Amino acid sequence: METFETLVRAEFAPKNTYLNTASTGLLPARAVAAMRTAVESVAAGQPSDMFADVEAARASFARLVGVPGRRVAAGASVAVYTGLIAASLPPGAEVLTAEADFSSTVNPFHIRGDLKVRAVPLERLADSVRPGTALVAVSAAQSADGRVADLPAIREAARAHGARTYVDVSQAAGWLPLDADAYDYVSCVAFKWLVCPRGVSFLVVPEDLGGLNPVFAGWIAGEAPWDSCYGPVEELAHSARRFDESPSLFSYAGARHSLELVEQLGVKNVHAHDLALAERFLAGLRELGHAPVPAPGSAIVSVPGLGHRQPGLSEAGVEVSDRAGNLRAAFHLYNTPADVDRLLDVLSG
Repeated sequence: METFETLVRAEFAPKNTYLNTASTGLLPARAVAAMRTAVESVAAGQPSDMFADVEAARASFARLVGVPGRRVAAGASVAVYTGLIAASLPPGAEVLTAEADFSSTVNPFHIRGDLKVRAVPLERLADSVRPGTALVAVSAAQSADGRVADLPAIREAARAHGARTYVDVSQAAGWLPLDADAYDYVSCVAFKWLVCPRGVSFLVVPEDLGGLNPVFAGWIAGEAPWDSCYGPVEELAHSARRFDESPSLFSYAGARHSLELVEQLGVKNVHAHDLALAERFLAGLRELGHAPVPAPGSAIVSVPGLGHRQPGLSEAGVEVSDRAGNLRAAFHLYNTPADVDRLLDVLSG
């Protein structure tokens, strides 16, 4: 019988202490093999059906976040999907965001130029929704320091004031159990905690498609894509597929297998595994006299003032991030207690 550990060890064999999933997740062996096969099929002049891989990845992501596949669009970038949502808002609409949230989550609202974008501290987001707020946009977990948003409180405050919600789960999907059905729009890049290749992203929209105008729709967004290649698309897909970007097919060839692995492991199991490692690191930091950014319940731990240690840690074979002067460590399914101890050992000198 396959266990969590045996599944993981069959797929991952990093040659260093890799604690940088918040930047890029490691690829499982099954995804690497599938991408190699796809590339070789094109080199041989017999391309495999990678559009089937897109549909399998879409369905797998939908199961992971608890929505029907028809509500999921497949693309390559969160910024593009944020831009799609921004384009749907009327002039003068107020968008409420968290201070210093990830640029892809907020910048397209600023680029519009005719929206009222208001930023408040993450902890005050729910309390700051007011009459006239059209949209609340926030990352489920903050990229810079791992703080987890109080999504239920934000959702209830938005509903009470008639505002829509937009949640970027790029730093959460894969380790944090999520219910995308609770929000209007949910976006995600998959190359981090979902251990997919770069070039894969998803957008969850409401059943009624959320009033979005498919401004970048091409042939792939047609109800019958291969009949929509020339001239205006006569019939857009009846599902969220009308918001698909033309897919990076080699990436999706691998992504379907990465997502399959996350499903096999179970997000609840990954959540427990990742948080246990984060708690081990937090305990070690306290012993060393360091105070991390408070981020309870997060798989990301950020330590102020230690970002300058990143190059030396890398030289010692320990990969973490330097974010705004903070050392950011991210603990995921392929990490072990020995990885945590190695990081603490190097930090202690």
